Amino acid sequence: MPNMSLKKNPMPSQEPDIRNKNFQEVALGYTAEQAMDEAQRCLNCKHKPCITGCPVMVNIPDFIAEVAKGNFEEAYQIIAATSALPAVCGRVCPQESQCEKYCVRGIKGEPVGIGRLERFVADWHNSNNKELPEKPVSNGHKVAVVGSGPAGLTCAGDLARLGYDVTVFEALHLAGGVLVYGIPEFRLPKAIVQKEVDGLKALGVTIATDTVIGRTISIDELQEEYGFEAVFIGSGAGLPMFMDIPGINYRGVYSANEFLTRINLMKAYLPESDTPIQHPKTVAVVGGGNVAMDAARCAKRLGAAVYIVYRRGMEELPARKEEVEHAEEEGIIFKTLHNPVEIFADENDDVNKVRCIRMELGEPDASGRRRPIEIPGSEFDIDVDCVIMALGTSPNPLIKDTTKGIQFNRKGGIVVNEDGLTSRDGVYAGGDAVTGAATVILAMGAGKTAAKAIDEAIRAKA
Repeated sequence: MPNMSLKKNPMPSQEPDIRNKNFQEVALGYTAEQAMDEAQRCLNCKHKPCITGCPVMVNIPDFIAEVAKGNFEEAYQIIAATSALPAVCGRVCPQESQCEKYCVRGIKGEPVGIGRLERFVADWHNSNNKELPEKPVSNGHKVAVVGSGPAGLTCAGDLARLGYDVTVFEALHLAGGVLVYGIPEFRLPKAIVQKEVDGLKALGVTIATDTVIGRTISIDELQEEYGFEAVFIGSGAGLPMFMDIPGINYRGVYSANEFLTRINLMKAYLPESDTPIQHPKTVAVVGGGNVAMDAARCAKRLGAAVYIVYRRGMEELPARKEEVEHAEEEGIIFKTLHNPVEIFADENDDVNKVRCIRMELGEPDASGRRRPIEIPGSEFDIDVDCVIMALGTSPNPLIKDTTKGIQFNRKGGIVVNEDGLTSRDGVYAGGDAVTGAATVILAMGAGKTAAKAIDEAIRAKA
């Protein structure tokens, strides 16, 4: 019988005052009974509008119908037909602005919890199916993938299943890209990412870590000396942005990238960690996106009092609503309509306060959001010993500086056509290296598009 409740089944979670002191996953996941009950809220619409909001076109109504009947493995296989990372997407995709945005149930209530159901199905599969995929028969063709983030992993997986000999080159010592260095354990357990990487290895994909393309090996060498017939660049957008204000170089000022990498990849919060990190008492995180929320919530778990300083209002925060709510529940203080103008330090150059100015919103800017305007004479100081800049990132210029024949836009992104092909023959790109910082699922969609185009191009030449 359909479930006509106007609200989603709530997601079981750790209590805020417990979770803000540990790095264990916040959301605990649905039980089988909760998942089946939530799935029965789906109307199985004839026109399936939710699919149009999914960048990888998961057949959402069909997988949910299987969940409603208790056929969890069948549901997983439907998702896996188009999505390479369902356990990841179920946790970190902004479903509220993608698939769930188009859910008919959302017109008069809350949409079906599509992301929560995807997570449940993927977790059920991972707990009940321990077999790794079999390696396909080789087709004799070689492809290189630069970067092991969501775009690279998706492209590599799709090509490996078609029989390609794929090598993924990763600059860091662990595969996973932003999934391991950028997203905290309490949002995305790293064991889930490792399982996906292990699945790729079982398909025959070679993962070459500690290899910086553009430094260790060039794109030219991959094509001309190593014999790769195509190269996919999914190197992400890891170059952080900083404010141009006095004091930005004092000790205790971090980019969110550095702060999160030390915590997520190097486990700097553990006493036995080999990488140092400041355990601050009071932190100002500058920015309002998901990365700012991640940095703030990590700092809270290190024992700090945390402020989020954002130049627009609460309604304009670009972070997911769920992440903002979790941050508020965990005791993080939002200083919206404020902007830093200077950072101060003591005689040892250690940060001891940040000066902010109050803002008000004016007319919309080019992005359509109301432009923040300083209120003269409204400056005030916050005593802090750490400032984390979470203002966005851009693609690392290393490939641009070491590779000829590839066109880049003014923001450093690689220019591609609709198939992900760059201006250089045989070189494709996708994900944040093209778009700048975006979502995991959009990067996956770009990886799928490029894999299909690479396969078609190589077959056409064979």
